[in-house]
Amino acid sequence: MTFDLRAALTLEQLEINLFRGRTPPRERGRIFGGQVIAQALMAAYGTVEDRLCHSLHGYFMRPGDPSVPIIFDVDRSRDGRSFATRRVVAIQHGQQIFNLAASFHVPETGAEHQAPMPKTGAPETYPQASELRAEKVALMPDGQSAFYNYIPVEWRFVDPPIPAEDDPAPARQRAWFRLREPLSEDPRLHQAALAYCSDVALIGAAIRPHRRSHAARPQTASLDHAMWFHRPVDANQWHLYEMQSPSASGARGFNLGAIYSQAGALVANAAQEDLIRFAPDPPKGV
Repeated sequence: MTFDLRAALTLEQLEINLFRGRTPPRERGRIFGGQVIAQALMAAYGTVEDRLCHSLHGYFMRPGDPSVPIIFDVDRSRDGRSFATRRVVAIQHGQQIFNLAASFHVPETGAEHQAPMPKTGAPETYPQASELRAEKVALMPDGQSAFYNYIPVEWRFVDPPIPAEDDPAPARQRAWFRLREPLSEDPRLHQAALAYCSDVALIGAAIRPHRRSHAARPQTASLDHAMWFHRPVDANQWHLYEMQSPSASGARGFNLGAIYSQAGALVANAAQEDLIRFAPDPPKGV
């Protein structure tokens, strides 16, 4: 069963500033973090008019339970002439599982420049994540291979998430992605969809350099997530995600991502810190 992103992004308004979101049926034991980010952004949008999000910052506090709804409580922190700020608390079982701060800006023109898009082949020249060889799937974090089949996003990795034995495995990863089922033209939905996508593979940049030194699958969890939206987004189209990890230490990996449209426009940047724990390797010999 494929995740229904449109259904997940359609929140029920319970009261002023109070919304309820649901998780479509799934087999995983916890809610994917990108879903909570996207729903929290849509809850904030339920209190904002005529402005688009330009940045968001969130913290994951507890695993989400997919069997029960999430309540999103929005605080209208500020409404200025050009900017509006919102704080969103996601609640399950009476406890916070995630909180978000987001800023919204009235569209206007100004100076422009951007980093150039990395050169790669066309998206169709790379295999889908679901087509990775079985021995590579076996090294993925628990449930990740099934996850790529379940999510509503098609992923094609320029740099395989599991490097080959002779790969120097730099802390860098690139991948093309697009939604499997198109969304309407609502720019709010496309920002939320991009936020969902941005959490799918970003941790991989921090894991790649350490694959060959650890035989066991890593235990991973997102700790926080930030995004900056620079230009209009059409999540129905192909985007290139350039991911890199400047640092890993203390069982935490830090990751940066740049998201480009296929035409070369830098539409967003992301940053994330993750928990990465490897089980001790078994002793060699007898």
